[in-house]
Amino acid sequence: MSYSEPPPPPPQYGQPAYGGGPDSAPPPNNLVWAILSTLFCCLPLGVVSIVFAAQVNSKWQAGDHAGARESADKAKKFAIWSAVAGIVVIVLYVVVVIAVMGAGTV
Repeated sequence: MSYSEPPPPPPQYGQPAYGGGPDSAPPPNNLVWAILSTLFCCLPLGVVSIVFAAQVNSKWQAGDHAGARESADKAKKFAIWSAVAGIVVIVLYVVVVIAVMGAGTV
């Protein structure tokens, strides 16, 4: 080995993927919100939210960072829609109960 030769250049890699390299943290999967909205609000929309939330980490580990972000966004949207649907159903139920009780006293 000769010390007169320069060391080889370090390997050059491409730019990290959009949103960071493989060492960056995955987006929040919103699984807790999906489960809570399923249990307390609207079952069908909550189940869809759970499905999308479950896809986030596996897509991130597979290198599909854009797909992981998309699944996280969809999980959040469906959890919000589930909560809104649950609130609307509760409000309508209260209105109907009050209307029926009011009609029965007349």
